[in-house]
Amino acid sequence: MSNAGLPPLPSSDRPDATARLRDALLGASFTADGLLELLGAPAYAALARGETVPALRATRGDTPLEVLVRLFLLQQPVPRARAADVLPVDACLESGWLTRAGADEVAAPVDVRPYGGPDGEDWFIVSDLGCAVGGAGGIGRRDEGVVLGVGGASTTLAGITVRRPVSSALDLGTGSGVQALHATRHATRVTATDVNPRALRITALTLALSGAPAAELREGSLFTPVRDDETYDLIVSNPPFVISPGARLTYRDGGMGGDDLCRTLVQEAGERLNEGGFAQFLANWQHVEGEDWQDRLRSWVPRGCDAWIVQREVQDVTQYAELWLRDAGDHRGDEAEYRARYDAWLDEFEAREVRAVGFGWITLRRSGAAVPSVTVEEWPHPVEQPLGETVRAHFDRLDHLRSHDDAALLEARFRLAAEVVQEQVGPPGAEDPEHIVLRQNRGMRRATRMDTVGAGFAGVCDGTMSAGRILDAIAQLLGEDPVLLRDRTPAQIRLLVEQGFLDPVDRGA
Repeated sequence: MSNAGLPPLPSSDRPDATARLRDALLGASFTADGLLELLGAPAYAALARGETVPALRATRGDTPLEVLVRLFLLQQPVPRARAADVLPVDACLESGWLTRAGADEVAAPVDVRPYGGPDGEDWFIVSDLGCAVGGAGGIGRRDEGVVLGVGGASTTLAGITVRRPVSSALDLGTGSGVQALHATRHATRVTATDVNPRALRITALTLALSGAPAAELREGSLFTPVRDDETYDLIVSNPPFVISPGARLTYRDGGMGGDDLCRTLVQEAGERLNEGGFAQFLANWQHVEGEDWQDRLRSWVPRGCDAWIVQREVQDVTQYAELWLRDAGDHRGDEAEYRARYDAWLDEFEAREVRAVGFGWITLRRSGAAVPSVTVEEWPHPVEQPLGETVRAHFDRLDHLRSHDDAALLEARFRLAAEVVQEQVGPPGAEDPEHIVLRQNRGMRRATRMDTVGAGFAGVCDGTMSAGRILDAIAQLLGEDPVLLRDRTPAQIRLLVEQGFLDPVDRGA
């Protein structure tokens, strides 16, 4: 892979210089909170969209923080003398964190973006110039081999990842090292891979500048760098999932036809997981004429794994092509070339009979269950991040349901999940509602319709009585046959548990 034309990277062999730079950045409040306070919410949000004008206007002063923002985020050279008041300039020049620009100015060869960790850590994500901020149509260059910083996909994956202490974690296609950085908080050993050697060098810089432990860095595509005898407790990947004609841009185009890269990644992950281990990915998948997209995804799930796949968005092929043409900046170039590339995308989709492209999350868990559980659903509605605990709890509830037949389910106890509310829907003044809706205000923020028995059952669940005893009381209250009620209600209970409205209560609790 060619990195020609990209500037040299800082040295990863100068931990002293990197540590001094980190101290200087923190001393000047070059942090996520510091940026928000300096720029204000509108300019801060605009910067995340790749719009730099508001941030440039907000940093026209001469404070240390303004100097650092112009230098490391806005790619503006600054006078060497002024930089020396804020940074260890000589050490930064020697180690490559700064370069000379003209006779008396210095510039940054990489973007450095402050990034707040989940427990208030002050981290820094290193990326190529122009790539620390912005997404589709952003300010960054889109050359082969370029390494992007933090984007919406990165933060989404970080938010849905199950965070628990583990021995080993693998970040496939690490890019700038965002997922590896998160993994260092709870994994004893972190391995990060990428087909782009420049990405591995940038990941090392991200970890060092963030004050995080080092990761084992390996070059190669997908699981190629992983030895046959290696397995992991956690595998994460924000892969180059874009379905495109060719592989022009390494950071997003997987180089396989259609959605084959995402399918291969998912199918090969199963044998790399330890028992109980999680693999979590972002992915695109094709909606093919005459094929159920859910069945397509079910076929990807490897043997021995439970799966939870959530489709968050669907775009028709024209929307999808336009999104990624803008991402590459093609809409700003020659109009004839833009049209030719647009045609190539549509030709590719037409040849594959693709009508739309889905985007979402895929979570696998290695399980010894005789019959794995595979849930494929569409949920485009707002959710509450982080969702890692919600994901873990989903699989725990599946284990409970799988181990309890209906008789055992009626002997179990349940507790209504936090911040679930009940809504009654019907004409004003009506004596009885047309239907009852239970709605979550946390996690996935689901809503489900219930009959009077189901809603009444959920409302009584406080962990003190078994499900069967609650149903007997409801039967007596409504004048129903308790045996019949016990026979027809377990399906509703299973739905409430599966969707997270009810949590099983351990008998020892």
